[in-house]
Amino acid sequence: MIFTQIKHKLSNRFIRNAGWLGSAELANRVFRLGTTVVLARTFSPQDYGLVAIIITANEFANVFTCKAGIGSKLVQAPEKELDSLCETAYWMSWIASVLIFISQCLTALLVGWFYKDSRLILPICALAVSHLMLPLFTVQISLIERENRLNIIALCNGLQSVLINILTVFFALLGWGIWSVILALVLTMPVWVIINRANCSWHPKTSFTLHRWQEIASYAVNIIGSDLLVKLRDNLDYLLVGRFLGLELLGIYYFAFNAGLGISLSVINSLTWSLWPHLCAARESLRDLRYRYFGGLKTIACVIIPMVLLQSSLAPFYVPIIFGSKWVSAIPILIVVCLSAIPRPFFLAATQLLNAVDRTHKSLQWGILLTVVYTAAILVSVQHGIFAVAISVLASQFLVTPIFMAWTTKYVFKPVS
Repeated sequence: MIFTQIKHKLSNRFIRNAGWLGSAELANRVFRLGTTVVLARTFSPQDYGLVAIIITANEFANVFTCKAGIGSKLVQAPEKELDSLCETAYWMSWIASVLIFISQCLTALLVGWFYKDSRLILPICALAVSHLMLPLFTVQISLIERENRLNIIALCNGLQSVLINILTVFFALLGWGIWSVILALVLTMPVWVIINRANCSWHPKTSFTLHRWQEIASYAVNIIGSDLLVKLRDNLDYLLVGRFLGLELLGIYYFAFNAGLGISLSVINSLTWSLWPHLCAARESLRDLRYRYFGGLKTIACVIIPMVLLQSSLAPFYVPIIFGSKWVSAIPILIVVCLSAIPRPFFLAATQLLNAVDRTHKSLQWGILLTVVYTAAILVSVQHGIFAVAISVLASQFLVTPIFMAWTTKYVFKPVS
């Protein structure tokens, strides 16, 4: 009986995909642990602060990339419309990528002025180069995701992560400072191009076309809006801490997030990325969709909650041993940050449920609500130090997420008896 239940679980496509992505993230974590140790012992808190601002600026630009909104439409689109949408999506991705590249370079000047530090400008411009590679595999990765072949995406993610960590350590030991992180990210981007194009034979069959671009854009705009709010919530505390409390305290805060939340976010991303095509495949049947959604929530709860609680409880022991005594002051922040990971995947799962049934405007509205609560809490707490900011992040997530999940369940599944 037990063997049969285990076999049934492993045959579930969502579980298999999460397993592939989780394995890739596990490999990433093993290598990244060594990277974090090296950086913790070679970087100053101010170096961490600079990297936090640079990566944050790039993360905001990533929201607008074709891989987010345009790619999501290809995963969700009906089969009969797929060919024409792929052709248009390919050319839209080129337009979007060029515009994002230019915008990020211009934004670099504003960031340097805002923080009064010219060292931020050139690294942000260098990271913008990676956006120009996205159109080379946007359609391919979307079709692979649509076919639930997430083992391919796991391979890309795992291989790039391993190479990033190796190159970052190598460059850091050479004394290249913050450029060790920037160059590693840019130089490993071709991994996605090579592997996705090798595993998907699609290529554009027509010349330039924007046929039905409005259909893609109208769907993508709400997806991008929701993703932008997620990025804003994930990075707003960095921006405000850096502006009001300085780069050194931001460096301590950023270290706590990377050393504490990094592992949890990797697992969260694996589970939520696997859940999206799993839900889209059942969007025509509310009963099947309900089964898949609640099964996904159960899996998320069984994985995330024990892992977060274990990591939080062990933080006082492993931080001074692994990262050095100079980071002991970050332990209370790290513990609170770890706990804030618990509600995150549940909010994302509810968002994906609404997106799967074409209610992207509803997920956007709830994202706006959480962001408003989140922003207000941080603006108040930043006046009282970085630990207060961490507490406000935790409280905001736990306040809004249960209400959002309850509303979403009732809204989507009300027709099901």
